[in-house]
Amino acid sequence: ILGVRDIHADHAASHIGKAQGIVTCLRATPYHSTRQKVFLPMDICMLHGASQEDFIRGKQEQNVRDVIYDIASQAHIHLEHVR
Repeated sequence: ILGVRDIHADHAASHIGKAQGIVTCLRATPYHSTRQKVFLPMDICMLHGASQEDFIRGKQEQNVRDVIYDIASQAHIHLEHVR
């Protein structure tokens, strides 16, 4: 964006963008849930035994927290790549 042409800067920006996208999705989950929508990866939800309905109903059981933790961990991994 500033005319920087560096493969390492591009790579870092890519990981930062992915991390930000994941965090934005997580932060918007309560908002979307009130509108009967869930935009979380179903494979991770199924891995922890959580359903879309669990998020829509605002449940806070361990399996729901584990889904959030797993997804947030992916954002953290992207930030670690940047560092």
